[in-house]
Amino acid sequence: MKALALSASLSRQVGYVLVLGAGLAVGYWLGRSRRRATPSNACVPSSSNVVDLIGNTPLVRINSLSDATGCEILGKAEFVNPGGSIKDRVALQIVKEGLSSGELKEGGTVFEGTAGSTGVSLSLVTAALGCKCHVYLPDDAAIEKAELLQAYGASVDRVRPVSISHRDHFVNLARRKAQSTKGGFFSNQFENLANFRAHLKTGREIFEQTNGKIDAFVAAAGTGGTIAGISTYLKSKLDGVSVYLIDPPGSSLYNRVKRGVMYTNVEAEGKRLKNPFDTITEGIGINRLTRNFMEGEPLIDGAFQGTDMEAVEMSRWLVREDGLFVGSSSAMNCVGALKVARKLGPGHTIVTVLCDGGQRHLSKFHNRAYLEKMNLSPKGCESLDFVH
Repeated sequence: MKALALSASLSRQVGYVLVLGAGLAVGYWLGRSRRRATPSNACVPSSSNVVDLIGNTPLVRINSLSDATGCEILGKAEFVNPGGSIKDRVALQIVKEGLSSGELKEGGTVFEGTAGSTGVSLSLVTAALGCKCHVYLPDDAAIEKAELLQAYGASVDRVRPVSISHRDHFVNLARRKAQSTKGGFFSNQFENLANFRAHLKTGREIFEQTNGKIDAFVAAAGTGGTIAGISTYLKSKLDGVSVYLIDPPGSSLYNRVKRGVMYTNVEAEGKRLKNPFDTITEGIGINRLTRNFMEGEPLIDGAFQGTDMEAVEMSRWLVREDGLFVGSSSAMNCVGALKVARKLGPGHTIVTVLCDGGQRHLSKFHNRAYLEKMNLSPKGCESLDFVH
């Protein structure tokens, strides 16, 4: 009986060895097969397309402004988008919706009239998604914006800046060209509500990054999509959040928010300039109501005016104190954030948008000779008293 038991035990052990050996052999050959298919040094991409990198930008504490006011002043760092600005979000939404609806065909050409950043973003997105881009750009925009557009492969026409009512305004030129071109698509950033919808996601990101602890949002408006989309999302989630507009010189939106009209008495018909924009900031400020702005207009609680000098000084302050090198609209937004912080007092959390970096503003906003010509030479202020 002991012999039989020993024999059975040996048989089981031999069986275990055979099964284990077979398993190791299968694992070895599977491993070799996998190693052939995916070499050990192969890269595993985290995104399938450059447009997947758009959005989910960080929220950075602006230390100097926060410490000076006793508030938490946070900037949405949109300059880290692959196209370098917040307009990447808008361009992606417009092109995706155009392709989805069939209005834009693969291989078609997207036309836009823009002061620069939207065009750069459209040229990036269209290249990534199999389309082309043609941009009409006012010839007083920073030259590096035109150079960027061409570097991205866009066709560029630089035209003189005129009123939107003029048939040769850059937006009207883009619209007509799209209509007369086979496969043409007018992206229409000012009136296309894809712009507004793109920034619902921006608002959601801000809400999640602050854990819903935000007292105020402030931004300037050009097309109006940013302030409309972000305010719509935030106010859908938070009862106590306030939204403020910061408006540059020459723009009528401050009067619209404060007084319900687009001009003051001294700017009445017959007294207004034909081209009243007297600001060096680019991409913000407007003298008409767009569909995008009107989506968020009822949600705006107040408005401030900013000056070009405040924006210039703020940009130099930020790079010196925080290492933040920003463009003109970002600087104006930070002027707005400081004004809101002073209005609300210490202990509040205020968010704004850092729309783009200073690299595409080197020939104007960050150019010493240009600023001297415009009587806007920064004085290198040692305090934030330059913001009134």
